[in-house]
Amino acid sequence: MMKGSKIIPKTRLLYRATMIILFASLVFAGIYAIFVSNYLILLMSSLVGIIMLLPYFFKWKYKFYIPIEIELIVVLFIYATLFLGDAWSFYARFWWWDILLHAGSAIVFGFLGFFLLYSLYTQRKIQSRPFLLALFSFSFAVAMGVIWEIFEFYVDILLGWNMQKSGLVDTMLDLIVNTIGAFIASGIGYFSIKVRHIPIFSGNVKK
Repeated sequence: MMKGSKIIPKTRLLYRATMIILFASLVFAGIYAIFVSNYLILLMSSLVGIIMLLPYFFKWKYKFYIPIEIELIVVLFIYATLFLGDAWSFYARFWWWDILLHAGSAIVFGFLGFFLLYSLYTQRKIQSRPFLLALFSFSFAVAMGVIWEIFEFYVDILLGWNMQKSGLVDTMLDLIVNTIGAFIASGIGYFSIKVRHIPIFSGNVKK
């Protein structure tokens, strides 16, 4: 018990410090964008800032609590994708940036889908086997990856961007990496239930 009580404050402290640093960078980037008339950076900074505030809105409005570990990972992913990747051209500067984010996003969405069902499972609102929980998290992550590829396709057409780069090859590589990441996340969730030890989820589910 004492061990857990020490871990949680450190996790929250890390979460708050990271959020403050990210928000500060967005504010400075927004001010910089205004001075240099770079409206893409201004748009992305504002969009990422709004998305980062959504978890607080859900907590206040609907009393829906997401584990801070997952929330932090999701925020970092959005920051890396929209702010660093698009606004600051990390996709063009680093060839591995797109692969890294697709693998990371699959794991994040896999854990998120797993948490959604696991929270209902622990509250006895649904009855299911661990395999089905893992299958849902895998399917959820893969579906999110497909939706993202569709989003990239339409953004390239409507805004003239180059998010898909080489087209079919880039899309297939992204989907393959996404599937591998989804499999890893769902596998971790499955074996966590089987050994009855889920440190990430158990301390954050509202019962």
